[in-house]
Amino acid sequence: MYRLEDTIVAIASPLGGAARGIVRLSGPGVLSCLHGAFLGSDSLPQAVIPRPMALAGSYRIPTWYSPVPCQLYLWPEGRSYTAQPVAELHTIGSLPLLEAIVRTLCAAGARPAEPGEFTLRAFLAGRIDLTQAEAVLGVVNAADRRQLEVALRQLAGGLAGPLRQLRQMLLELLVQLEASLDFAEEDIEVISPAQVAHELTAAAGQIRSILRQMRTRGQTGGTFRAVLTGRPNAGKSSLFNALVGSSAAIVSAQPGTTRDYLTAELALDGLSCQLVDTAGWDAAPECTGAGHADHPPEDAYQPWPEPPAVTTTAPSTAGTQPDIQHAAQEQTAEQLRRADVRILCIDAARPLDEHDAQQLALAQQGNCIVALTKIDIAQSLYAIPHAIATSSVTGQGLEALRKALREAALRAVQTEAEVVSSTALRCRHVLEAAEACLCRASELAGRAGAEELIAAELREAIDQLGTVIGAVYTEDLLERIFSRFCIGK
Repeated sequence: MYRLEDTIVAIASPLGGAARGIVRLSGPGVLSCLHGAFLGSDSLPQAVIPRPMALAGSYRIPTWYSPVPCQLYLWPEGRSYTAQPVAELHTIGSLPLLEAIVRTLCAAGARPAEPGEFTLRAFLAGRIDLTQAEAVLGVVNAADRRQLEVALRQLAGGLAGPLRQLRQMLLELLVQLEASLDFAEEDIEVISPAQVAHELTAAAGQIRSILRQMRTRGQTGGTFRAVLTGRPNAGKSSLFNALVGSSAAIVSAQPGTTRDYLTAELALDGLSCQLVDTAGWDAAPECTGAGHADHPPEDAYQPWPEPPAVTTTAPSTAGTQPDIQHAAQEQTAEQLRRADVRILCIDAARPLDEHDAQQLALAQQGNCIVALTKIDIAQSLYAIPHAIATSSVTGQGLEALRKALREAALRAVQTEAEVVSSTALRCRHVLEAAEACLCRASELAGRAGAEELIAAELREAIDQLGTVIGAVYTEDLLERIFSRFCIGK
């Protein structure tokens, strides 16, 4: 899998037209691949790159009319990202040109890099650990400023540093504990049971602190999700369209038009929000009815804060209206479970009833924004505390709603993980297992003759921490991590 003796090449800059594009090589044959193609005022080193170098010149592609101007940057073995000889060709950011350069380098002895292979080589060379490798991907995939800052801190060692120190402390504790076992017959106490218990308790506390940093929406990729909900004719889809500035959601004079959920990215001044419009929950017959002509009716209301189980009164044939409705309710239930905040839409143009009152009362118990809709045709506005009066027709209240969404997103990121979501997903259960080992060892610390059991728990905890940072790894683990990278990283 690791074929470190190969020289690899890939386009390292984003695809598409640009002022500059980059082709990167790494491996022992970097210079031999470049000889004969790179033409510069300063000649290439013959066998070994003596020091970091920057050479101006041009690159010759067979069958092309003339050489292409470029800058060549060289790093010697031990001084590069991968710890191998590395070269980067910087030239015009034309995809056909960059692909032609890659083809000539492959013809000269290089091979195309696998996804994430440059970062994999950096890991195998000890340049970075696994948490930092995942942070590279976090930087590339960051959707907003907050995610970028988290990834950059992790890349700088914000997670790896404390874990390395903790693992080293446990290794030293294990050495002392095993020394006590070696000298047990001589009645020499290298470390006291009280000190062992103290160290184990402190280590478990550190892991719990790191786990608290992983309180994240990792299962949803870390994106803040706002789900619109409301009764039939509440103006949900119209509000969705008005917020995202498009006609993505279909609106109609027929209630219950929305059957599948619809998502769109909403930019909130540096924060990214995924806005979701879904089918509403079936309401009682008295809750349905025709809507206002210039405000198309739509989805039904749903219970709060958790949707009920979806049931049908009789079996239905696939493709029938009840079957479609049942599927829509299931999809809505799933989206509501994944929501970070719900926007409860209340139709201001119709009287409040018992169902509305129940929804408003329950909304106070969860993370909810109440939006009064259709205020342009309302006779008067209800006195609902903290409700935002909106109109999808005039645009009134939309900025206030965006501001409320941004404040909710900011509250969420304040408790969001301080680690990249992929790291949290991979490591949370490993750290929980390590904490459990330390807790069991701590309980054993006060018992006579339990030193060997404590040492066994310590070794397991040390191995678990090693899995997080990559001191202990398998090929399958590396494949799962680096296969998510793009080629050229």
